[in-house]
Amino acid sequence: MSMDSDNARVTLEREGAVAHITFDRAEAHNAFTWAMYEELDAILASLSDDQNLRVVTLRGAGGKAFVAGSDISQFHEFSGGADGIAYEAKMNGYFDRLLAVPVPTVAIIDGWAVGGGLNIAACCDIRIASRRARFGSPIARTIGNCVSMQTYNRLVSGFGEARAKRMLLLAEFIDAEEAMAAGFLARLSEPDAIDADANAVIQRLLENAPITLRVSKAAIGRILARDIDPADDLISLAYGSEDFRRGVDAFVKKTKPEWQGR
Repeated sequence: MSMDSDNARVTLEREGAVAHITFDRAEAHNAFTWAMYEELDAILASLSDDQNLRVVTLRGAGGKAFVAGSDISQFHEFSGGADGIAYEAKMNGYFDRLLAVPVPTVAIIDGWAVGGGLNIAACCDIRIASRRARFGSPIARTIGNCVSMQTYNRLVSGFGEARAKRMLLLAEFIDAEEAMAAGFLARLSEPDAIDADANAVIQRLLENAPITLRVSKAAIGRILARDIDPADDLISLAYGSEDFRRGVDAFVKKTKPEWQGR
């Protein structure tokens, strides 16, 4: 299954009980278009009731990025805060679909995992990264938007409060060694060994009791589930701001945004 739009593709390959999903837009560091999110959602939906499925892997093509965020040029379509609220709600729907996959999901991260890419990785059960991987959400420096409360929650849970604030407030990137130390990663690999290490993890999952894996994943998901204030006022403030429009224009034009605080 694949989707083509401006050389953007999300592909699904089946290898027995393992489904391999690849994000293939290497010339743009696999930055997601709206259509790519829809394609990923459709692929995950097609797998949701597959009783023969045991493991799902997700990775980016090209060896330079997992996913380098969403395609920023798409935000030119936004006209106010309501667009941001609708966008974040839609993103939550895509991430919820990934979280709901009943079998273990494995993110194989070689290169950048930024913005939406970091969010996709955070929704996976097990994360394997090469030492050249980098993690971040530098929206305070790039386009001046925000993320959903659910995404903020996953970043704090995955990296801890202090590291999450460094990524979100200082717009710093966390390297693979620090992500491993934070507990965000399950395995840290040399770039030329990541495939072998990922295969070893997949094989371990295939050897374990499938019902136990499904039940344990669902049980942990229920423990982590909580009612989170959607904070539409905060999302509207960010996406409805003049700074957001300036940030998007500057990013597309490859200039530095001049923040006005309004």
